[in-house]
Amino acid sequence: MNHFKMNIKNNILETIGNTPLIKINRITQSLPCQVLAKVDYFNPGNSIKDRMALKMVEVAEKEGKLKPGGTIIECTSGNTGMGLALAGIIKGYKCIFTTTDKQSKEKVDILKAVGAEVIVCPTNVEPEDPKSYYSVAKRLSQEIPNSFLANQYDNLANRLAHYESTGPEIWEQTDGKITHLVCTAGTGGTITGTAMYLKEKNPNIKIWAIDVFGSLLTKYFKTGEIDMKEVHPYISEGFGEDFVPQNYDMSVIDHFEQVTDKDGATMARRIAKEEGLFCGYSAGSCLQGLMQLKDSLTKGDMVVCIFHDHGSRYVGKIYNDQWMMERGFLEVKTFRDIVSTRPAKQKLISIQKDQLVSEAVDLMRKYEIEHIPVLEANAPIGSISENGLFQKMFSNPDLRNSKIESVLEKAYPVIDFNTPVEKITNLISRETGAVLAKDESGSYHILTKYDILHSLTH
Repeated sequence: MNHFKMNIKNNILETIGNTPLIKINRITQSLPCQVLAKVDYFNPGNSIKDRMALKMVEVAEKEGKLKPGGTIIECTSGNTGMGLALAGIIKGYKCIFTTTDKQSKEKVDILKAVGAEVIVCPTNVEPEDPKSYYSVAKRLSQEIPNSFLANQYDNLANRLAHYESTGPEIWEQTDGKITHLVCTAGTGGTITGTAMYLKEKNPNIKIWAIDVFGSLLTKYFKTGEIDMKEVHPYISEGFGEDFVPQNYDMSVIDHFEQVTDKDGATMARRIAKEEGLFCGYSAGSCLQGLMQLKDSLTKGDMVVCIFHDHGSRYVGKIYNDQWMMERGFLEVKTFRDIVSTRPAKQKLISIQKDQLVSEAVDLMRKYEIEHIPVLEANAPIGSISENGLFQKMFSNPDLRNSKIESVLEKAYPVIDFNTPVEKITNLISRETGAVLAKDESGSYHILTKYDILHSLTH
């Protein structure tokens, strides 16, 4: 007799919610308490925004604002759009989304893949500017008949979704033992809705909002003042605001903490490498914010961090070494760094083509080096190596008295003084035993395989 019960979902929307709570083990070792991540990239659209997107649609249908065959319009950095698009597919609505040119190309492509029309608008304009993604969405909703502007910022169905699902899930998963909720602050829906539910259950639970430098939310929380002087461009995605959305109820939040663009990005990479959780930018900022507040934690605390979305949305950005290096976010050693550890008086040992091989052998012995560049008019024209000389002199000992030009090997590659070590390792091989780079004064410096190995182990 078969006792298995069939478990079939009628459509993709039924898979939203009930995401896992996963313990953070390595990064938080120095903390006196348990840290758990509510990993919401397990939602079908790979983000927590699926919850509120569906709720906004359901409430709009109930209120008669969204009718069969209608068009959903929204300004979104990508994740809310994905949730709305999934709802649109199942429920038969067209979707038009406005987004900013700050968002990753992957996010735009993903929205198009699920049938949405996407309009990209400039980032660095005031919210009231007719070109802003807020204003364009508003205008379209007035022009297109039978359309509904979701407006995740001021639509209270946003926070209602988290009051009804995220909050209860966390309470049940921690058996009511949660002491702190840590969450990045964007539209305010996730942090406010979840906090409202948790505070009803236990008013002593601390709610910590994580913000980014360049957002006005932190100062507004502390002073009640909307100070546009706080606002400046930032790179972090999916949180921080240049206005205060109506979804906020600051009375349920206990503290706002700001995190730099760099710290959030590097922490996201650590979460992937050290915990196996491939998360987005806001997860990195969320955990970084918690680490900045670790002195406020005590033994027995149970902290829940919200990890909003999946790292696949950021492979062209925070998970791209070049992108990180261009912004100074990646701590990489360069040619310059290695050379700077040498004594100031140490100069490049070089030789000229009309000198004798015996002189080169003496230089190698005296300075304990294997590679010597051959220069002419301060430009590399070739090289000689201990290995190459050994092979040639073994078959012809009289070479000692020959000129260097008779045993000349290939010149070493000349690279930029700021080239990262990772790239230099690809250039050094059996044939090419070293690389050269010129500093600002025009002097050449050399790096060998030994120098690279020494730098990586020190």
